[in-house]
Amino acid sequence: MIYCVVPEPLADELYPKLAGYYEDDPNVTVIVDRRKKERRLPGSTGGGQREIRDRRRARITGDFAPFPAVD
Repeated sequence: MIYCVVPEPLADELYPKLAGYYEDDPNVTVIVDRRKKERRLPGSTGGGQREIRDRRRARITGDFAPFPAVD
C-alpha cells in the first residue's frame, strides 16, 4: 500500500487531482495530513517505556564437526 499524503493547506487544490489520478490504482491511497502539531516534544524521551532487544538469533550451542585431515 502506498499513501500519497497531501498537506492540509494544499488539500483544496491537490487532493481532487491526485485522487482522480490514482483512482484506478488499488495500491495507492490519497490522504490529507490533518496534524496540527508534532506529537513528540523536543527533548522528550517518549515515556521511557521502550525496550531495546537484540533481534539476532541466538547462537546454537555445541561444537562444529572436526575438519577432515588433508594429505
